[in-house]
Amino acid sequence: MTGQRLQPQQIAYRRVVVKIGSNVLTAGTEQIDTAAMATIAAQIATLVEHEVQTIVVTSGAIAAGRHRIRAHHDARSLPPRDIQSRQVLAAIGQSRLMALWDQMFEQQDVPIAQALLTRRDLADRLGYLNARNTLLGMVELGVVPIVNENDVVSVEEISDSTIGDNDNLSAQVANLVDADLLLILTDLAGLYTADPNRHPDARLIEEVPRIDEAILAAAGGTAGARGTGGMLTKVQAARIATQGGTHVVIAGGGARDIVLRAVAGEPVGTHFLPVGDHLESRRRYLLSGLQARGRIVVDDGAAGALLRGGSSLLPAGVTGCDGAFSRGDVVHVVTRAGRHLASGMANYSSAEVARILGHHSDQIAEVLGYEFGAEVIHRNNLVLV
Repeated sequence: MTGQRLQPQQIAYRRVVVKIGSNVLTAGTEQIDTAAMATIAAQIATLVEHEVQTIVVTSGAIAAGRHRIRAHHDARSLPPRDIQSRQVLAAIGQSRLMALWDQMFEQQDVPIAQALLTRRDLADRLGYLNARNTLLGMVELGVVPIVNENDVVSVEEISDSTIGDNDNLSAQVANLVDADLLLILTDLAGLYTADPNRHPDARLIEEVPRIDEAILAAAGGTAGARGTGGMLTKVQAARIATQGGTHVVIAGGGARDIVLRAVAGEPVGTHFLPVGDHLESRRRYLLSGLQARGRIVVDDGAAGALLRGGSSLLPAGVTGCDGAFSRGDVVHVVTRAGRHLASGMANYSSAEVARILGHHSDQIAEVLGYEFGAEVIHRNNLVLV
């Protein structure tokens, strides 16, 4: 398959997170391989052309920083591999890495945006809401977000933690945006029954219905020479994502048209099947009575728009609110008669909703002096009962 031959009916997934490891970006060398980056960018550009919403989680900042320093210093004077020194290298390399991605995607006429995240961003309620809204807003515009762990301030990633590495970050991002597919590109063809570098008879595991102790044992191993995550962290990431309802494929980043083939649903690499439904998981969270902090009352016009599906809740259709809730809290959306229509995460607090209700969206900034968006609840954060 080539990008030109990808047809809409071949596309199996419509929202995709592609995680690209350091060993893929360096092609096994000590420096960033721009040819490898260009190949991946061209494939992702084809996805964007076919309206596949795509988010990239990239490693490589430390490798880029080490290469840049190596160009100016004798190898013996390179920083050691302790945490602080690797933070320095990440800071040096991050701008270089983003400049290269920008160059590669510019050649494809695809705009990109940088998103640096830490675990704290995703754990905090407002950070979660802001990150989700921003990433989904980007992909809806055809922009490709380039996500990386903020290595300069986050020691989890660069101290080889199995929680803070970019593999697990990609799984968290996949759950954050309700991705259909998480594609983890590495320097191996997928998960094998044993380490293929040590066991020539190791077999590729093509499909994993459930991640159990045997699968974790097969994944046991250390990180690659230029990466912070080994196969074990990739399988751990797969477990996080599949529990949220996302398909996960671990595949060789250097294989021909690997991104296009995976998104087309071809049997490449190792396919981890979802064990839950991410929509149902999100419904359970948003519809939980324990989570709801208040109610927003809407008029008949807004109620009809919501019930038809695909609409955000705008302030013009709001007639009142009950309870004290903050931005990012889950609230119930009800009719004037008290019928529960939907639940979602509010873009505005109860006090702010009380001030903007009945107004048009373009009046929000005038009323409040600021705005967090045109919607009281964005459709991406709203589920019908």
